[in-house]
Amino acid sequence: MIQLLVMAKAPVPGRVKTRLCPPCTPEQAAMIAAAALADTLDAASGAPAVRRVLVVEGAYPAPPGWESVPQRGDGLGERLAHAFADTALPGVPALLIGMDTPQVSGALLAAAAEALERDGAVFGPAEDGGWWALGLSDPADADVLPGVPMSVAVTGERTLAALRARGVRPTALACLRDVDTAADAIMVAADCPARGRFPAAVTGLLLGARA
Repeated sequence: MIQLLVMAKAPVPGRVKTRLCPPCTPEQAAMIAAAALADTLDAASGAPAVRRVLVVEGAYPAPPGWESVPQRGDGLGERLAHAFADTALPGVPALLIGMDTPQVSGALLAAAAEALERDGAVFGPAEDGGWWALGLSDPADADVLPGVPMSVAVTGERTLAALRARGVRPTALACLRDVDTAADAIMVAADCPARGRFPAAVTGLLLGARA
């Protein structure tokens, strides 16, 4: 079995999904972010794991049955490395995802968990050149992340290169689109379950405004 980590930021207006503005207001962007986080946590709650941890920046309540750990570190790379270190369980691999891929499903996470247990490491690339999931058996392998440029088109490529230089060769997971812009949000919403919070928020706040 694995443990599942969700790296998240509290959906506070002006602090999340700022690239949705415009067309969104900061308040609308925060509502979309909140919906994305809620759907991500729902999917993660349905995936097999010995422990589920919300690694959060800011104040946000963890779902029932989850633990919560605050993010720490300067820059995203440090925060990711600390997330693995601060939640480490001896002998238990950790799968970390973010809140920007609300189309993720329990089935997809279960397949990722199976691959992580089998192969020792997994990597989920994102369409923009970053990544949406990283699974490691040894939390110390995340020490490479502070040296990787984050949120750029070569983030995924550089992450894989740094891991391989350390002797870690992750198994590839499905490539997903993450939500950065309004166009991303609309495309990702189309891939989400119709009853999800995220597609409802996008329909009401983005598509409704365009009608």
